[in-house]
Amino acid sequence: MLQIRDLIWGLLFAVCAAAIQVQITPTQGEISVGESKFFLCEVVGDAKDIDWYAPSGEKILPNRPDIFVSRSDETTSSLTIYHANVDSAGIYKCVARNGDKEAQATVQVKIFQKITFESAPSPQEFNEGDDADIVCDVVSSPPPTIIWKHKGSRIQVAKDVRFMIMDNGHLQIRGIKKIDEGMYNCEARIMARGEIDFKMIKVVVNVLPTIRARLSEVNATADTDRSALLACDADGFPEPTVTWAHNNVVLETGNKYSLSDDGSELLIKSVKKVDEGDYTCIAKNKAGEKAEEVSLNVFVKPRITYLNNQTASEFDHQVTLTCEASGDPTPTISWSFQNRVFTEGEQASWTRPDKYESLDRNIVVRSHARVSSLTLKNVLFTYAGQYLCTAGNSIGQDNQQLYLEVRYAPKILGPVTVYTWEGNAANISCEVEAYPGASVVWFRDGLQLPSANTTNVKIYNTPTISYLEITPDSQNDFGSYNCTATNVMGSESKEFLLIQAEVPSSPEIEQVEPFSSTAVVKFEEPDSMGGVPIIKYRVEWRLPGQDWTGKEHYASDDMTAITIVGLKPETTYEVKMSAINGKGEGESSLPSTFKTEPVREPSAPILEVKVQERGNTLKVNWIKQDDGGSPIKHYLVRYKAKHVSDWKPEIRIPHNSEYVMLSGLDWNTEYEVHVVAENQQGKSEPGVISFRTATDPTTIPDAAVGGSGLGTGAIVGILIVVFFLLLVGVDVTCYFLNKCGLLMCIAVNFCGKAGPGAKSKDIEEGQAAFTKDESKEPIVEVRTEEEQTPNQGGGPTEPNETTPLTEPEPAAADTTSTVVNLLPSTATNSVAESFSTAQSSPASESTALTISASSPTKAAPAKASPKNSPAAQSSPLNANTQPDVGPLVDLSDSPKAPPSSNPTPPVSEPVSPPSANADGPQSQPDTVKAPDSAQNKDLQVDGPAKDAPNAPCTDSTTPAHNDGKTVKDDSTKGETEVKNATAEVKTVPNEAPQTNGNESKA
Repeated sequence: MLQIRDLIWGLLFAVCAAAIQVQITPTQGEISVGESKFFLCEVVGDAKDIDWYAPSGEKILPNRPDIFVSRSDETTSSLTIYHANVDSAGIYKCVARNGDKEAQATVQVKIFQKITFESAPSPQEFNEGDDADIVCDVVSSPPPTIIWKHKGSRIQVAKDVRFMIMDNGHLQIRGIKKIDEGMYNCEARIMARGEIDFKMIKVVVNVLPTIRARLSEVNATADTDRSALLACDADGFPEPTVTWAHNNVVLETGNKYSLSDDGSELLIKSVKKVDEGDYTCIAKNKAGEKAEEVSLNVFVKPRITYLNNQTASEFDHQVTLTCEASGDPTPTISWSFQNRVFTEGEQASWTRPDKYESLDRNIVVRSHARVSSLTLKNVLFTYAGQYLCTAGNSIGQDNQQLYLEVRYAPKILGPVTVYTWEGNAANISCEVEAYPGASVVWFRDGLQLPSANTTNVKIYNTPTISYLEITPDSQNDFGSYNCTATNVMGSESKEFLLIQAEVPSSPEIEQVEPFSSTAVVKFEEPDSMGGVPIIKYRVEWRLPGQDWTGKEHYASDDMTAITIVGLKPETTYEVKMSAINGKGEGESSLPSTFKTEPVREPSAPILEVKVQERGNTLKVNWIKQDDGGSPIKHYLVRYKAKHVSDWKPEIRIPHNSEYVMLSGLDWNTEYEVHVVAENQQGKSEPGVISFRTATDPTTIPDAAVGGSGLGTGAIVGILIVVFFLLLVGVDVTCYFLNKCGLLMCIAVNFCGKAGPGAKSKDIEEGQAAFTKDESKEPIVEVRTEEEQTPNQGGGPTEPNETTPLTEPEPAAADTTSTVVNLLPSTATNSVAESFSTAQSSPASESTALTISASSPTKAAPAKASPKNSPAAQSSPLNANTQPDVGPLVDLSDSPKAPPSSNPTPPVSEPVSPPSANADGPQSQPDTVKAPDSAQNKDLQVDGPAKDAPNAPCTDSTTPAHNDGKTVKDDSTKGETEVKNATAEVKTVPNEAPQTNGNESKA
């Protein structure tokens, strides 16, 4: 039995020995150089020994300083690596043994170098203009990527050639400037493990010192044991040292001079006149030095040396006050008393230029050298008080006070009547002015108060006022009271009256302005206040025949209206008023009857604006007015800036609210706010208020920086010149493009020249001759400016409303030219304008008119004229002769007058009679009659041609010259074709001429 048990234990021991397991936690490790870390070896099963082995295979002994091995219990052992370095990397092994059984586990330890800034000093200093090498030495494993940043942005070396990142990671700045100064960020990155670190480096640029004197001139006072401070401020990098020199001698701290720690301030002790002169402030650093001069001016400040108080009695002949002062320059001495100033020389006489006299000649000021005297004649008690003597010169002033005492008899002041009522205490004030002080005594009916039989009288005294307090018990306490004041100069008495106060009379109701639920009672205050102020007003109202309902309102200054609330709409009420003072309530006024309005829209609220702490946030309050007899549902608020047209979104406010906050408004902008109250009946009229927000506190006014701008006159002058130049430009443009304007008028009237683009003067005048060629068809011939027509006595004239469109032209011996020279004046202008428009604008669709001499089939319907006879060729046309032409019709886009209007144009000038051609049937062209009698009259020819007066400058007088071109007008019924010197006119029958000959399509 014993052997079996031993066998079982042996088997169990063998199993346990064979089941030894080893595990290392953590399974792997990464350690940064300089860091420490431990590993735990855990054994499952019995282990007699647990050992650690280094990567070299050596067993790690417990006494090593860098690697420590410890066994905490039977199953665990720890390995600690302190301050790891690169040599600590490798595979560590933990071995557990039990007899001949063992188990092991390994862990790989990796050592890496974190980003480390070995050398990145801050600040780093450079001289302006040097090539700066900003040092930033970084080590890590693997090597890092270096990025430089300045002012939060990455430095792009490709954009600025002055910057370059060196191979060692340094940043080089070529020709460094002061603007390059600041904080630079040296950033190192290791992409493999996402590690990043940076170092801020301050870069300082040393520059030549700058120096400025706080005051270029310093005024100091001498002989007063005072010091003068000369100061200059110096800037530079590094900070410069400051020294002072006077007369080429460097000044040092001692008994006479004192320098501040940084040398910027020089204190000259006990300034004397000999200290006056120029002092040099010198600033120096390793970049160079600069100097600045400060001038010291030494003066003597005025000082009053003599001034004494004076005493006088009222009604003395005079009293003189004297003031003496010293100073350099010599001070000017003036006197002042209360709000009056007396200065020598202000009102000098011819005989005494150094003498000042007041207008009443009671005050005289005399000055001589450093002494001034003030003489007061006919002394009054009001002269008493403090007089100020002021001595001043260009560097300062001194002043001292003296007191003038005037002895005078008492003078009693204050109101003489006091109102009260029985049982109400009243104070009678006896204010006394006297010097020396006076004693005050009160009397009543010759008896001094208080007496033995007066228990309701008390007296309170102050240095200047005596109060008599009386509490009337009966009518006997009202009446006269005497106040007597006495001093060494005399005495004075005054009677005071205590009067019984009454209740006020009734106020007078002037008007009642009813609304739906409220009414405004306007009234006049009572004629009699009863001697004491009114405290309250009582307003009472009622329905006729019912009890009165009243309310008291505290009185205020200029109170003339009281509002009654809580009324019913469309109801008749009676109202009355009474006034209340301390004595009691007065009589009521006569009742006034009024009727409230029906239920309606509410009245507009009254608005007021309150600016909040932040200037662009405002609180708009409103005071509810009459609700129109129906409860107010809500308020609607909208607002906008005045210079814009769009309103902000409407805001709806509950009915019980009394304000709205408007925030986020534009600075220095004028706003308009509308508040509307709405009830069941509708909306009220808006309550309107305007306000301007404050100026943006961050804005610096132009005046603050001393900027100067153009004056109003200069701005107006510039605007006038710009406007004039604009007008000249427009006029020149019109002259060259549309042949109109002031320049065109001057060219036509004074120079006799056509505008640019006109071919000849005759074309401008609308002159053309129609002749017959060998093909017996009418042609258009345009003369040049030098040609003269046979029937014109002088040179060419400017066309006007009566100028004929064409003139006769000599023809061949066997033919007689047909000359058309008759048309209404309005048609003349229209035709001329059509020609002008066609020439100036080829794209225009105005139609140029010519004369048709073709067969009647192409002409408009008209009556035939008698055939021409030889007699007709030699004699002028009579009044009944119709010319062999039709009227010219304006085919431009200008609106035509209806045929029924029959305008009467002015009669044209007489022209040369046309001659007829007797050869062939084509010599007798059909005549087209005018549409109405008015045109027939204008077409009559009475005599030879005359020179027409010049046309107004505003008319378009330049005809078009359309050689070989066809111009069509879609808005008219005719079209004109001008080809190869042949002309044809298609006229519209019964078409009245234009009523306005000056109209043109421009």
